[in-house]
Amino acid sequence: MKEAWEDAYTMLRFERRGRILTIVLDDPERLNAVNPAMHHELARVFLDAADDAGSDIIVLTGAGRAFSAGGDLVRMKEVARAPATFLSDLPSAKRVIFSLLDLEKPIVARINGPAVGLGATLALCCDVSFMADTAKIGDPHVAAGLVAGDGGAAIWPQLVGFARAKEYLMTGDLLDGSTAEKIGLVNHCVPAGELDQHVDAFCDRLAAGATRAIRWTKTVANAELKRIAGAALDAGLAYEALSVHSKDHGEAVDAFLEKRRPNFTGE
Repeated sequence: MKEAWEDAYTMLRFERRGRILTIVLDDPERLNAVNPAMHHELARVFLDAADDAGSDIIVLTGAGRAFSAGGDLVRMKEVARAPATFLSDLPSAKRVIFSLLDLEKPIVARINGPAVGLGATLALCCDVSFMADTAKIGDPHVAAGLVAGDGGAAIWPQLVGFARAKEYLMTGDLLDGSTAEKIGLVNHCVPAGELDQHVDAFCDRLAAGATRAIRWTKTVANAELKRIAGAALDAGLAYEALSVHSKDHGEAVDAFLEKRRPNFTGE
């Protein structure tokens, strides 16, 4: 049954199956890139999900063929031209991550397609992840001349260790599902045609479990992660704000619009 709070959202939609609530990033034509409107909705949706009396399990996924392509190009162009506007995004950037980590209900990431940049961070901050073998995941902030400050530098080292995390964050390489599973970045890589089957089966198992024990076990496990995220996000967003002012970021945006490789100078 649809709840009244769902009507407040335009960039996200919701599906229900029993006591399982699916949150869908819903801008498939733009591969669910996170524009300002979606960003602000993500900053409050996990709070609404926490208060939702009709659910015990949350699934996060994307509409169409992508999970999320990450940052919105239109917004990126605006920020490159007027870097000070990036500051208006900082409060909601922290709320997105902390409201996700604070949510006691288990969150399952259904990675149906590309999960890039902030899209990857959202998926990896979930509790258990299922990734289609046709999907790609990565955090290519550096390809845009930006610091991976919106959570990637916090969550990647916790999943794959510092050495691997720094390698992938400094190169911005995208990983296929098999590699992501092998190094522990995601829990499960499954055939794309079987993704729903695996996600549904896992959610049903959790839904049949001891709800309070599951929630509070997650809460304890996330306590240290939230401490780490607090320190990393403050520093990361500050450094990302600095990189927004760099010539390399402006060059990356221009190169993307002109469909050419960027010529970075280190400035």
